[in-house]
Amino acid sequence: MNLPHRYSGGLIVMAVAALLSSACFAQPTKQDSVWLPLKVFVGAWQGKGGGEPGTGDYARSYQFVLNKRFIEIKNKSTYEPTEKFPKGEVHEDLGYFSYDKIRHTFVLRQFHAEGFVNQFKLDSILNDGKKLVFISEAIENIPAGWRAKETYEILDDNRIQETFALAEPNKQFEIYSKVTLHRSN
Repeated sequence: MNLPHRYSGGLIVMAVAALLSSACFAQPTKQDSVWLPLKVFVGAWQGKGGGEPGTGDYARSYQFVLNKRFIEIKNKSTYEPTEKFPKGEVHEDLGYFSYDKIRHTFVLRQFHAEGFVNQFKLDSILNDGKKLVFISEAIENIPAGWRAKETYEILDDNRIQETFALAEPNKQFEIYSKVTLHRSN
């Protein structure tokens, strides 16, 4: 259709505006959709917990990094003094959730200040996505045969309970620590 010049500019502006407004309400991308089971974690968290290392305060953050290909986890746990650690103890670790496209599953890698490196694979998603269980595939700097399990229970949008369990070779998992985290942002 040949429109007079004075109308064609207006139509172009309207067409661009329509495209921009539809982009704002577009469906999540495939990259965004893959993260839906873990998206609730993104943000800053604080909590109290305890177990084998004693009672402690936890500060944790989860954020997308590297073009939303990973979720980076920063954790610092400060434990009260115990008989074994009269000055208390501070534990720090960094972690990364990634999505393995070949295996169609999430992987969690943790790097601990004590030198341990854990690699977990998502084992199961239960309770309509409210409980995620990761089982270790490999643990560096620990005797062979040890296993670890991270269980995350999403209590609501602002509370998560994490249970970390360890198993000696040929034994069942035993809870090492348990913490309830509250969103702080």
